[in-house]
Parts: sequence; C-alpha cells; structure tokens
Amino acid sequence: MNHNRLARRALGAYTIVFYIALYGPMLVLALLSFNDSDITGLPFKGWTFRWYATAFSSRALMEALVNSFGVGVLAALAGTMLALLLALAFRRQIRFQGLIFNLVLLPVIIPGIVGGIVLLIFFGYLGIPPGLYTTVLLAHINWVLPFAFLTLYPRVHAFDRALEEAAMDLGARPLQVMRRVVLPVLAPALLATVMFSFTLSFDEFVRTLFVTGFDATVPIAFWNLVVLQLAPFLPAMAMIITVISIAASLLGFVFTRNSRAADPSHRIA
Repeated sequence: MNHNRLARRALGAYTIVFYIALYGPMLVLALLSFNDSDITGLPFKGWTFRWYATAFSSRALMEALVNSFGVGVLAALAGTMLALLLALAFRRQIRFQGLIFNLVLLPVIIPGIVGGIVLLIFFGYLGIPPGLYTTVLLAHINWVLPFAFLTLYPRVHAFDRALEEAAMDLGARPLQVMRRVVLPVLAPALLATVMFSFTLSFDEFVRTLFVTGFDATVPIAFWNLVVLQLAPFLPAMAMIITVISIAASLLGFVFTRNSRAADPSHRIA
C-alpha cells in the first residue's frame, strides 16, 4: 500500500510539473499582455488593454494579419483539394504507389530550414518572383499537403464503396455520385482538414522567411519586431496569434468529432 501511495504521489507530482512546463510560459505571456508597463517583462505593474489596442491599431500588423488569412485560406483549400484527389486515387492500385505515397509525405520529414532553401533555389531556377500569392502560397501548399493527406486518407480509405455502387445502380452518373454521395459523407472530414491546414499555414515561419517578398505574414512581422525592437505590445500580438490558431484548431476538432458516415440515399437524383 505504501508503494502504491508513493507511486501515485510521484505520478501526481510529475503531472503537475508537466502541465506547468507545458502551459506555464503561455500563462506568463498572457499575463504580460495585460501588464501596464513600457518594458516587456516582470514585475507586473497593473492591468491594461492598451497593448491590444496598439496591436490592432498598427497598420503593418493588420496588413500582415490579412496576408496570413488570405494565404492560409487559399493554402488550406488547395491543400485539402489535392489531398482529397490523392486519397481517392489511392483507393485503386496504381504504379509506384508506395513511392508516390512517400513523396507526398516528404515535406514532413525534411527540416524546415532545408525545405526553405530547397524552395528558394527551386523558385529561383524557375524564375518565379517572390511574392505573397506566388512563392509563399506555393510553399504553404507544399507544407500543408502531407498533413491534409494524412488526415483525409484514413477517412477516404474507410469509405463504404457500396454507397457509390448503389448510387450508380440507381442511375447516378460519376459526377453525381461524387457530388451527392461522396462529398456529403466526407464533408465533416474535409472541413476539419481545411481548419487544420489553415492553422499550419497561418503559423508557418521558417519556409515563409526564405521565399517571402515585400508583403509579410504575421509570423514574419512578429519576427521583424522581435529583431528590431522588443516592443511592449509583442505579448498582446502573440496572444492574438495564439487565440486565432487555437480557435481554428478547436473548429477542426469539432468537425473531426462530427465526421461520421451519413445516409446519402435521399440525396441521389
């Protein structure tokens, strides 16, 4: 009994230390974002919302936020669409299937700095000018695609092909089967994949740093501010980025939880 009690106490102490190490820095950052001090750091001198007002009133930061949203949405939609097409293609036996599968997942294995250098050389060789919706968007699609594929592949692989066969037996054409049977059933998984992909794109820094042009995303703008000046509104800006990322991830988890098979027979025309 003493041994079990000691083990429980050790496990409890480990759990406390684990959560402090995991969430402690975030709690300190949240506290500093409300600190009424012109110096970023402790001691805490009082509560204020002026650093959030400063962050939202900064034209450069708001432009970076709009840029991140624009690139994130497009990268998430494009990455999810490509991942869906790949997952549907892998339902059949194709030549070099194993090789293609590993190539799709290659960006996950390559370190970010190596991937950024490779993309920089690749775009330079092709003569693609650096820009938000050229090099940055392509780099983000390359980054989110393997994660989107890993999210969708199990769902598509578990899809009951009998539903498609039943629809075709009832006279539905392939496009109708896709639009009225496959996509409605996969809709929650697709929405979850879009949200997760958006989060990955919104937070991506290393690859963006190598291929960005004059228009900065939020991580690039944040990095520039950290390098140039340790401004007191940086914790508030960090919390804004964190809240957006957490909100997108929570939506993704909600859609994943609701990703279950639906009866599409009433939708077949």
